[in-house]
Amino acid sequence: MTRAKAFLLVAAVLLSGAGCSQDHDVSPPSGDQAASRIARAAVAFAGRVVFQSDQDGDNEIYVLTTDGLTQLTHNTWSDEYPLWSPDGRWISFGANPDGRYDIFIMAADGSGVRRITSSPRDEVEQAWSPDGQKLAYTEEVKRPFGKKYSLWVRDLATDAIERLASEFPDSAALPNFSPTSPLLAFTGKKTPGWDVFVYDLAARTFRALTEGGHACRPHFSPDGRTIAYVSHEADRRGDIWLMAADGGGKRRLTVRDETSDYFPTWSPDGRAVLFCSSGETMYAHEGRWGMYLVDVATGRVTLFFDGPGRDVFPDWHK
Repeated sequence: MTRAKAFLLVAAVLLSGAGCSQDHDVSPPSGDQAASRIARAAVAFAGRVVFQSDQDGDNEIYVLTTDGLTQLTHNTWSDEYPLWSPDGRWISFGANPDGRYDIFIMAADGSGVRRITSSPRDEVEQAWSPDGQKLAYTEEVKRPFGKKYSLWVRDLATDAIERLASEFPDSAALPNFSPTSPLLAFTGKKTPGWDVFVYDLAARTFRALTEGGHACRPHFSPDGRTIAYVSHEADRRGDIWLMAADGGGKRRLTVRDETSDYFPTWSPDGRAVLFCSSGETMYAHEGRWGMYLVDVATGRVTLFFDGPGRDVFPDWHK
């Protein structure tokens, strides 16, 4: 390998974030993949799970309950990364009907779709404030090598837009609000790779909760005391880990060296983490993905849902 080719290979690996950032170039599963998977809930559960799946050929938003599966969006573009509002009345999501990605919201039954952002840049992967009045999101700026990410927040009543965590010196993405304190967890890059950071919204200061460039996608528990996140530290493929909100007490929750375990979200009672897993890839737009439950107390993993598409980015509401 020439020195130039080696440089480009290393650059590509570093800029990829080792699977921690989402690639929006989505392709549908093959006919064999779709036919070999059965859409059903594997276990009984309480509440509603919204998620993204490409089972109809492109990414659409679905809701799963014990009564069955409901498709909420029906179109020819990509609808991604759905999240419940805190009161469960609304779902936010990203979509690209005009080519670029913007943030939208719709009622829980899929009606009343409303565009929230509109700019020449991609705006993706949002988070609701605990009071349901604001949406934080990631803005992507394309560069010659990779992308630059920053965090913004929009007031849903006034449409006012404000930069979040502007003190952070490099890329910041994937926001998640604490439900109990003025904290925002996010994925940031200060070294090669990504780490989990927390931003104090009152003091306007940030600090790293992980180090080494192998962690991403933090998600606060319902009581705000624990953060679920993805780490490559153990197997270089991705596992679900837990830590206290101050970064202490880190422990590996899924011990599955043969799979990539990603996209954690909490059960409403905080006793389990729902996540997505693939034995083929670390990227949401590739391979086969199903959803699994891991019990926080025991680490026991059970199949939750394995539909006829690539099922990723779940969010669980009571």
